[in-house]
Amino acid sequence: MPRKMLNTYSWQEIQSHKQKADQWLVINRKVYDVTGWANRHPGGSRILNHYAGEDATDVFRAMHPQLDVVQLYLKPLIIGELAPGEPSQERNKNSQLVEDFQELRRKLEDMNMFNANLGFFFLHLAQILILEALAWLMLWHFGNGWCITIFASFLLTISQAQSGFLQHDAGHLSIFKKSNWNRLMHKFLICHLKAMSRNWWNSGHWQHHVKTNIYHKDPDVNLLPLFLVGDLQPVECGKKKIKYINYEKQHLYFYMVLPFTMPIYSQFLTVRQIFRQRCWEDVAWISTFYIRFFITFGPFYGIFGTLCLIYLVKSLESPWIIYVTQMSHLSMQMSREENRDWVSTQVLASCNVEQSFFNDWFTGHLNFQIEHHLFPTMPRHNYHKVAPLVRSLCAKHGLQYVNKPLLKAFGDIVRALKKSGALWKDAYYKTGKHDAESQT
Repeated sequence: MPRKMLNTYSWQEIQSHKQKADQWLVINRKVYDVTGWANRHPGGSRILNHYAGEDATDVFRAMHPQLDVVQLYLKPLIIGELAPGEPSQERNKNSQLVEDFQELRRKLEDMNMFNANLGFFFLHLAQILILEALAWLMLWHFGNGWCITIFASFLLTISQAQSGFLQHDAGHLSIFKKSNWNRLMHKFLICHLKAMSRNWWNSGHWQHHVKTNIYHKDPDVNLLPLFLVGDLQPVECGKKKIKYINYEKQHLYFYMVLPFTMPIYSQFLTVRQIFRQRCWEDVAWISTFYIRFFITFGPFYGIFGTLCLIYLVKSLESPWIIYVTQMSHLSMQMSREENRDWVSTQVLASCNVEQSFFNDWFTGHLNFQIEHHLFPTMPRHNYHKVAPLVRSLCAKHGLQYVNKPLLKAFGDIVRALKKSGALWKDAYYKTGKHDAESQT
């Protein structure tokens, strides 16, 4: 039978459909109206809104490992295709870079770089469970004295941090070939082992990936009222006389605030997401975390003591996770929406940390942040194999591929906060001085 004729559209017409109530996007030259699908999108409605009116081919391919399944959902949404004279992506994007990146992805698929080694992930899960078991055995054998409690807390902190990295793998669908198995593992890891909401993580983390370091789109750079980041946000807030705290000193209280506030703040966000989205399944899963902890450690500390132990472990874990997750983005370029191509968006907003056995383990392989952002569903044990190819692609197109020592990356977090604080101070007091002079 002859193929059904599709309507053809220009980029000018497609770009006029980027409102919340009217969202079109392009994938492989096909035009889709995703307005009605947005609220049912597993990654959240905001992701589709962020790409409304744009070419989403590369981000779509990056986020969906099972294309045959996703195509079933896409098919009813197609409304047309790009007109024959229109380029495959917006004219402001580097078409040669886009083509070279797509060719690189095909090459990596042929090299089986997206196939996971299940033994690798099993060993990481075993590490987590063994550390928690060792903490219990120490308390059972030696009692709950201060020294034993501190050492047990240290073991539990490592277990919690490594659980965070492993849930990150499952959340990115990079362990199993079937997405449903990844989602089930993700529920176990993030809810049962971490006491956090899977829906909350999905909502924020996927937005961070698709629009990294873009103000008003990446939740990870919206840190008000605690911090101002980048070059634009501090100046804007300074001119508007926004001063929740003295941001000039934000690099100093970064050390003091996060360890004690993050456990409470993350639980607040989890509870808020659960009630907003009515994620009662998350409640059931998270309750198993507390049941497990009370059964395991309650006999040694009682209910209140066990809650204090959980808070202590989370407080010790927080700086570890915060430093690892922020070292690759906070000191990099932040901007408003500029509609760049996928590769430029990720490379300019991310940096790597030098590889070593310790760095790989300590960061959960997030020291390969550039590769992770370009290929989010790739198993992390393959990052080091594809890094030279990504570096070559960046060199060919004049993109700076940043690779730092671990301690320098940690130091750059504080230096970036200090710089942003200074920009806020200059804008805040300069504006006030200018207003006073005008009145005089």
